[in-house]
Amino acid sequence: MDGKINMEEKLPVRKRNRLEFFDYSSCGAYFITTCTFNKKCMFWASNQPNFVGEDIILPPESVKLSAIGKVVDKSILSISAHYPNIEVWDYVIMPNHVHMILVIPEACGRIISSPTNKGSVLSAVGQMKRQVSKTIGKPIWQKSFHDHIIRSREDYEQIAKYIYENPIRWQYDCFYVEDF
Repeated sequence: MDGKINMEEKLPVRKRNRLEFFDYSSCGAYFITTCTFNKKCMFWASNQPNFVGEDIILPPESVKLSAIGKVVDKSILSISAHYPNIEVWDYVIMPNHVHMILVIPEACGRIISSPTNKGSVLSAVGQMKRQVSKTIGKPIWQKSFHDHIIRSREDYEQIAKYIYENPIRWQYDCFYVEDF
């Protein structure tokens, strides 16, 4: 061998984040999860009560957001203003990640005059992340995000329940870290 390193052999192959050939501007419901860089907790107030073990399910509104968490909340709520064809049905802001259900209703359909993904869920999430970073003056998000295309009412109900209960199950969450 001539001493050159074959980079293709050394670098791990990254899994595709998106469903190949799927049109993310088409009608449907999408479950989105996006995390902070290195899972740094910054969205909940530091004096947050410990919800785990509570006898009742507390609504997500009982979570106290930090200043950055409030910026994220405002940015999520403005998605429909920037993307009129996309509705925010459910969401929760966790200490280091956000879950959302974004919906493109059948009545909206695809924007035929735009060959870009301007009306897509991918663009809306990217814009929301950029808006938060610009407002607070620094980048805070990990690259990309996870999406799941919701395919049935049962799928939606299960995800909506997960979103609703997520704050009380924080210590059991796969994104849980103790630097909070």
